[in-house]
Order: sequence, then C-alpha cells, then structure tokens
Amino acid sequence: MATTTARTTPEAFVPQEKDMRRARRDRNIRRFNQYILPRIILIIMSAIFILPFYWMLTLGLKSNSELAQYPPTLFPHDPQWQNFRLATEAFDFWKYLRNTSLITGITILGAVISNPIIAYAFSRLEWPGRDRVFMIVLATVFMPFPVIIVALFDIYSRLGWINTFAPLVVPMFFGNAFWIFLMRQFMMQIPRDLSDAARMDGANEFQIFGQIILPLCKPAIGVIAIFAGLHAWNDFLGPLLFLLKEDLYTLALGLTFFQSTSTYDVQFNLMMAASTLIVLPVIVLFFLFQRAFVSGLTVGSLKG
Repeated sequence: MATTTARTTPEAFVPQEKDMRRARRDRNIRRFNQYILPRIILIIMSAIFILPFYWMLTLGLKSNSELAQYPPTLFPHDPQWQNFRLATEAFDFWKYLRNTSLITGITILGAVISNPIIAYAFSRLEWPGRDRVFMIVLATVFMPFPVIIVALFDIYSRLGWINTFAPLVVPMFFGNAFWIFLMRQFMMQIPRDLSDAARMDGANEFQIFGQIILPLCKPAIGVIAIFAGLHAWNDFLGPLLFLLKEDLYTLALGLTFFQSTSTYDVQFNLMMAASTLIVLPVIVLFFLFQRAFVSGLTVGSLKG
C-alpha cells in the first residue's frame, strides 16, 4: 500500500507571512494611535500651558543685568531668590494678601451655602413656573458684567457699600447662575427614590436636603468652591470699581499699583516674582483638589 507525503513548497508560506506582517503592522498602528499619540499630544499641550508660568518664574529669578541680555537666557545662571522677598517689600504685599484671602474665604462660604439650596429648589421640588424661572436665571449667564456696572455701582452707593468688601462678597450669598446650573445637573442624577423613601419615613425637605442630598453632592460642591475661590482671587474689575481706599486693595490691584509707581524704571524681575507668589496658591489649590475638580466637571456627562 503506497503512502503519499504532502510537500510544502516555499511559495505556500508567502501568503501566511504577508498576513502576519499585516497583522503586526495593524497592531503597531493601533497601539500607536491608542497609547503613544495621545500622550505625545498631551505632553505638547502641557508644555504650551506650562511655558508662561516657567517664563514668569525664570524672569523672577534673574538679575537686572541678566534681564538685559539678548538673546534672553532660558534659565537663570545666578538665581536671585531674594527677589521674592524684595517683591513683598516693594509694595504692601501682606496687607493685600490678607484682604484677598478674606474676600476669597467669604466668597467660597457664600457660594457653597447658597448655590446648593437654590439648585435643590430647581431640581428636587415641584412648584408652578419652576422651569420658566430657571430659564430666566440661566439666561443671566449671557449678560456681560460691564452692561450692569453702572446700575450696580448706583445700588451699592445708595446702600453705603462703596469702600467696603460688601459688593464683592454679599452677591455670592444669592447664588451664581452657572454654579446653580452645575448643581442642578448633579442633583437631577440622584434617584428620586431616595427622597421619596425619606418622605415616607417622615423626613421634611430640610432633612432630605441636609442628610441625603447634600452629602452626595460633595464633588459638585468642591468644584463650586474652586470656581468661587478662583473668581475672588483673580478678580480685578470688581475691586477696581468698589474699593477706592488703598488699605482695602487686593493683590490684583496691588500688583498694578506696584507697576504704576515705577513708571520710569519698572523692575520686571520683582514684578514677575510678585506675580509668581500670587499665582502659586491657585496652582497648589488645583493640585490638592484636582480629583474632586475633574469628577465634579463630569456631572451631567453620564446618565445612570
């Protein structure tokens, strides 16, 4: 009985090798698009955003002679760390820091108290005209602040609030349209069964809000606190309009005042050092609460 053996010719391996090479190439392309390319883009974008802060920091560490060099150096050859101390002595830095910190603290307090309460009424309570009123509140987001400057100044002047911190902090206790919208979207994701079960157990609306809804809204409240703090810390136009006494100036006004007093010889290294000190708390705040910030910003993007 004769047996036959199948011989594999080299030509039979050619299609298999081509398929393997194609599969390997597709796998490498897919890995590059999924892992490598996004990281390259993120690194480039991060470098673009970090560059201004790095340049401000390096200018603050340079001496006057190194500032005059051309082309400019990318890093200080002889870092002048005393520039930060001299910057705080060039103008009343600590007084302005105290004023700014006080305004920022009261602003955050007012924001985290008022906005959750207002958002609860718009999201968890049923009352006639609720949606219409909410749309009116939301429409105020598109109203530019310069449009109402004259009216606000007239109102605050009649109330005797000019040259006080009241125009900057009191409005925060009445809510902000965008922050109300953010809190409302977050609260609408909370199942209503929790509120209904609490009502069946005899809880009133204040107990439901304080003991059930509010603890679940910590990420959104954290985002509102960060937004309110950034708004108060960086605000320039508000203090410029309502604070006319130098003793009440904030850091934003104080830095401008520091620049304007040196008309003929602006010490840019000291000004950049002062700017770095002003920006530094904001950066530290973001890194400390970035997890809550990112999770709070994603409210409304997912539906359960």
